Amino acid sequence: MTTDTAPVTDRSFLFVLGSSRADGNTEILARAAAEQLPAGVPQHWVDLNTLSLPDFQDGRHETTWSAGETEEELRRATLAATDVVIASPLYWYTVSAQTKRYLDYWSGWLTVPGSDFKERMAGRTLWGVTVMAHEQEAVADGLVTTLNNSAAYMGMRFGGVLFGNGSRPGQVRNDERAMVRAKTFFQREAPLARFPYEEA
Repeated sequence: MTTDTAPVTDRSFLFVLGSSRADGNTEILARAAAEQLPAGVPQHWVDLNTLSLPDFQDGRHETTWSAGETEEELRRATLAATDVVIASPLYWYTVSAQTKRYLDYWSGWLTVPGSDFKERMAGRTLWGVTVMAHEQEAVADGLVTTLNNSAAYMGMRFGGVLFGNGSRPGQVRNDERAMVRAKTFFQREAPLARFPYEEA
């Protein structure tokens, strides 16, 4: 986990990298968007692929809860952020396995005694960044639904997903539309997330 030190502001971003490849297209696009944030906004970057984080084990009905050092560090980083950015490539039309495992851990954190995880996350903002080989963004509806509904359940805001196109290493840099959208992505208004049935 790395932290870019900066003066304290009213916003702080946690970038959660969910790719199985270092310096991949999704990370490139996420960093392009992050470069547009004001200098005083703290950025904390976590590469899930480098963490010794085991698969999530559901212990909600057990009498005791014990978190490993890596899990606890990740939980604290999540709670410290006003804005959580999920940067996951599109794998089989949804988030990567690493990203899904991270979100699964949210389930455990909901029941940690005294954590009030859901209450503390309410009102914060969830964002998505993804790069895919397909040029039609509609094929990523599964990824968007996963993030939107997770935010809705937590009472969070959802800033949407920044899409990019690319397959070979670094190819997203040639996606001019994505790079232009990255310049203003985090400036957009993030409404309170709603489940589809609430919007109907």
